[in-house]
Amino acid sequence: MPEGDNVYQAARRMNAALAGKRLAASDFRVPAFATLDLSGWTVLEVVSRGKHLLHRLAPPGPDGAAAPGPEGRLSIHSHLSMEGSWQVYAPGERWRKPAHTARAALTTEDGTSAVGFSLGMLEVIATAEEGDAVGHLGPDLLGPDWDPARAEANLRAQPDRAVGLALLDQRNLAGVGNIYRCELCFLARVHPATPVGDVPDLAGMVATAKRLLEANKARSRNTVGGFGPRNGTWVYGRTGQPCLRCRTRVRHGTLAEPVPGTGTRLGDTRERDIYYCPSCQPLR
Repeated sequence: MPEGDNVYQAARRMNAALAGKRLAASDFRVPAFATLDLSGWTVLEVVSRGKHLLHRLAPPGPDGAAAPGPEGRLSIHSHLSMEGSWQVYAPGERWRKPAHTARAALTTEDGTSAVGFSLGMLEVIATAEEGDAVGHLGPDLLGPDWDPARAEANLRAQPDRAVGLALLDQRNLAGVGNIYRCELCFLARVHPATPVGDVPDLAGMVATAKRLLEANKARSRNTVGGFGPRNGTWVYGRTGQPCLRCRTRVRHGTLAEPVPGTGTRLGDTRERDIYYCPSCQPLR
């Protein structure tokens, strides 16, 4: 699943390509919005909110330009989930992914297009109602609402929960994915199954999360941002390989927790992969 810095980069690419331009065509390949036509609408901006993306658009005014004021504005809200991506194409450029996986395509009057493939979620909502879609998220590690004290308080609200699960809960802090949570636990010398209440320096973990995402938000990430190997990770995806700190072999495991929400069977769980060094990160 893409992490916060990946989604931030996608938003920046699309904002650079689309912001301020009018749409010549829109194509939504989901039943609820298949008949929606946003031709003539102006893309105001594309922003990320944790792992969510928001394309904000203004309707055309009497002169064809973007109507002033917030009334009538719409937002295209999407989530990449496990396999989704948004790609930007120059005029006439062929799509690099199969057309049948496209869920949305936006084309501007100059021929530039942005196409969302295999999106985990896609909806069009009133911009004024974005809070209903993303208001449940905790402070965004790469957003203007970042608040480390609030993020730490959110994590501490469930002291018995495994820190490796709490870090992935976007309601606590938005932007950490599986790669970062495994690396954060390693850097803090904490086993991912350690209860939040037993983490010695939770504030330090939150601060490191911020620094990691900031370090990688403007570049392709195949590193942990100056905190570890030049090209790679400390433990993520390194099952059986020597720990880069102590040479003990890295292990792979899973963490499971009940599936939240309604409509699930009693006892349903969701498993999360973890990677850790048993020597550097002993489970006490």
